[in-house]
Amino acid sequence: MQFEMQKAIMLAENINNFIKFVHKTHGNKNSVYVKADKLYQIKLIMEEFQYQIIADELIRINRYSWDEKYTHYLIDRFQEGLGIIEEYVKINYDDLFIFSGRLYSLKNLSLSFSK
Repeated sequence: MQFEMQKAIMLAENINNFIKFVHKTHGNKNSVYVKADKLYQIKLIMEEFQYQIIADELIRINRYSWDEKYTHYLIDRFQEGLGIIEEYVKINYDDLFIFSGRLYSLKNLSLSFSK
């Protein structure tokens, strides 16, 4: 159980880092790599699926004890949004290629919780 708690916290930290990366890239108006309108779409998807709340909840519930049912619920919710973001990045790969590595890491980390 301790291992599962650590994996959940690591996933939450990676979600937080992804959120910060998107906000930082969106805040950089002189970015050559990313078009602002396409990046804004990723930001909206993250807000729609409440990634910040999911990350905070994963950290909160796995800090001291393992709550398998709620953790899997949060990860399933996260994976729904991740699938949409991955598809959007794949369609607009020329403009959003910079996110593909982080999405790959998030996907594989979240898939480690599969039943």
